[in-house]
Amino acid sequence: MAILLPHHTVERDTVIVAGFGYRSGADLASLRDALAMASAQTRPVDALAGPRSKASLLARLAEALALPLIVLEPEALAGMATPTRSAASLAAHGTGSVAEASALVAAGAGARLLTPRHISPDRLATCALAEGFPA
Repeated sequence: MAILLPHHTVERDTVIVAGFGYRSGADLASLRDALAMASAQTRPVDALAGPRSKASLLARLAEALALPLIVLEPEALAGMATPTRSAASLAAHGTGSVAEASALVAAGAGARLLTPRHISPDRLATCALAEGFPA
């Protein structure tokens, strides 16, 4: 049985995590554009997340935005079911969307996806948002 809390209570206790994936050639503008597209209809994000293999550029974005970065090990993402099913992502990371999987894993148990992945205009970065109660 699900118990629904008033919206203001849920918002105060939950966090919104922006999960990212990106291709080589992406830069801060690519990540910012993907984040802006994903977060256009939500409250501001509380943290950024992505796989260890993508941590260097994500750390620069986190520093620029003064947000914490949650770095995820590859095994945390492998096998994570996502609404998006990219063949390239499945082959490289074991999940259909690195951005969606990163957001869900980092947002904690019971997380729900707020937005599927959004692709930056240059098609080099993706961002998805999840809401949850991280440990």
